[in-house]
Amino acid sequence: MSNPEKKPIIGILGGLGSGKSTVAAEFAKLGCAVIDADKIAHELLDKPAVKEKVVASFGQGILDSAGKISRKKLADVVFSDGNKLSLLNSIVHPPVLACVEQLIQQYNQQNQVKAIVLDMPLLAEIGWDKRCDKLIFVNCKRQLRVNRAKKIGIFDKNQLKIRENFQISLDNKASITDNTIDNNSDFSALARQVASIFSYIMDNG
Repeated sequence: MSNPEKKPIIGILGGLGSGKSTVAAEFAKLGCAVIDADKIAHELLDKPAVKEKVVASFGQGILDSAGKISRKKLADVVFSDGNKLSLLNSIVHPPVLACVEQLIQQYNQQNQVKAIVLDMPLLAEIGWDKRCDKLIFVNCKRQLRVNRAKKIGIFDKNQLKIRENFQISLDNKASITDNTIDNNSDFSALARQVASIFSYIMDNG
């Protein structure tokens, strides 16, 4: 079988709780392969080699009663100190990115995959925006994002602000993207925007 041509890589940017994963899921319905870097990172935290390094760096206090790394406890530690966050990223990012690259290669070989979507929280911060053919910004009002974050029990308004202080500003993220999706109304409006952008990307390369 001949090697299919390289698939477009679409990167999704936006604030915490803006609906990036919802947008990625809509692209998946249209025939895209979605690479969820957060999911990869969480799975890696259970791998013995990574877990040992993380526990050695941040102590037994980040473990839950079953002896697994508690994402909430770990987040409380690293988001209180920029140096600790950098240390965690230096442990987790290399294997995550290696896994992402491997998945990109795999999806490029699969005929049924129309495009590859990167759902990566720190896409621009680590320079992976350069790896993408198209960048999409998910625009969502702050209060809506806070409400969504609360609903899934992740963090309150203060934690949202603390986490965003470690990221490139939303204005800067919006300025480097090719398209913006407005996620301030209902789901059907979001789905229509995704379908329209996807159609444009596939028609225009």
